[in-house]
Amino acid sequence: MPPTLDEAVARVLGEGGRLREAQRDALSGLRAHDTLLVARTGAGKTAVYAIATMMSGRPTVVVSPLLALQRDQVTSLAEAGLRAEAVSSAVPARARRAALEDAARGQVEVLLLAPEQLARDDVVEALAGAGVGLLVVDEAHCVTEWGHDFRPDYLHLAGAAERMGSPRVLALTATASPHVRQEVVERLGMRSPRVLVHDTDRPNIWLGARTTAGAPERDAAVVESAVATSGAGIVYARTRAHVEELAALLADAGRPALGYHGGMSGRERSRVEEAFLTGEAELVVATSAFGMGVDRADVRFVVHAGPPPSLDAYYQEVGRAGRDGEDALAVLVHHPDDVGPNHYLRAGGAPRRATLQAVLGAVEQGPGTRADVAGRSGLGARTVARALAALAAVGGVEERAGTWRRLGGGSVAEVVRAVRERADDAAALDRSRVELVRTYAETTDCRRRVLLELLGEDHPQACGRCDSCDAGTSVDVTDAPFRPGQAVEHVEWGSGTVSVVEQGRVTVLFESRGYVTLDADLVVDSGVLAAADG
Repeated sequence: MPPTLDEAVARVLGEGGRLREAQRDALSGLRAHDTLLVARTGAGKTAVYAIATMMSGRPTVVVSPLLALQRDQVTSLAEAGLRAEAVSSAVPARARRAALEDAARGQVEVLLLAPEQLARDDVVEALAGAGVGLLVVDEAHCVTEWGHDFRPDYLHLAGAAERMGSPRVLALTATASPHVRQEVVERLGMRSPRVLVHDTDRPNIWLGARTTAGAPERDAAVVESAVATSGAGIVYARTRAHVEELAALLADAGRPALGYHGGMSGRERSRVEEAFLTGEAELVVATSAFGMGVDRADVRFVVHAGPPPSLDAYYQEVGRAGRDGEDALAVLVHHPDDVGPNHYLRAGGAPRRATLQAVLGAVEQGPGTRADVAGRSGLGARTVARALAALAAVGGVEERAGTWRRLGGGSVAEVVRAVRERADDAAALDRSRVELVRTYAETTDCRRRVLLELLGEDHPQACGRCDSCDAGTSVDVTDAPFRPGQAVEHVEWGSGTVSVVEQGRVTVLFESRGYVTLDADLVVDSGVLAAADG
């Protein structure tokens, strides 16, 4: 007989262990509702699905993006008394088959895998007979950050869930802006979802930003910050070449650092991760590929040499500092031209017109699996995965039980046009999200308040733990004409939602234009922008 909640909590958290508010909130409605939980690092999100698995008495499948993260989770779950296995490309085929067979027989309680594994028919078929009770999507922001281009199999998790018998879905992430939350819910096909957003503030991390005249001055300021701060640290750079340049500059300054980027072999990356985790290395210069699954508690600083492409990504990376609760700092160093490359990085766009036509034509030949569509179209699996997701998003095709079929109501040309129009809207939103990073970097108001409000939280008070508060430039905006989260109406752009209020400025998310920063006094005096209920 499955344990009660109290018994499961004792097994996972130890005798006397108590659920945190975010954990209890998520567990309270998980039996009846799909759930998206946004809670800061250290909130114990893994314990939520460990406890839920014990109480259900049924297997749980966890979609986890990185091998290092999967290894840590297997260890953590085993310590909680759960039988856990990871299925990945790093595991020999025989071991993968054995793990799937064990899961089907009920001998594995938690199976961890990457989204690409759930694209495999043999994996999904094995799990379809396992009675899976819960599908967990860990680091759920990857659905939006990576799904469109880098790892399109994230966009097919809803179909995989249906083939597994439509288990309850639990999505977990440390940071997600309102737009990201909405996209995660939609992409995962979550049913009557609860979206739980707990306070993601990390008050032990001091926040700062520096603007420099150019790239040499930026890099010099990055080195200065790293040299001046003792303890373990991570410096984030934009490109592989920039990683190597900064590592050399730091070595010259007497602060040796290991480099980490996607151009290194898997063995080299693992060596750097292990050296940092064990304390053999105190400083790593890395691209954004480093950090997820590298859980070192005593990181004292995170310095960015140039802004990341979104505030969601920035706060994820900042959150790798101070996980032990002790003081840490996060500094963003940039120069005016740094934002430009981010527009390029986020410009994924729609699949090519010829690709969409070929895939749609293949589906029109008759219902078929993704492999059937790939074979008929002559295109690669990843290309087909991306095109099918784009076509499904506009209602041109649908997946049922692993089979794709054409939906009526539009010619091939009309469906392709709808895909490209949707991609144009998404690109406009992405461009505006890049500009939000500039808003954060250049504000003289309380930096923490601006950051958290842009991420969809209401923090009206100045924090006292950022460079703006230290300089005395943070302001009280309680009497401003707008407030974060407020619904507003623009005479030209229609409905919107206020994201952040600064002295004299208001940033609004419009469905038709993305994020737009406006002069608050001007729009009020002219009547261009008003409260939707006013």
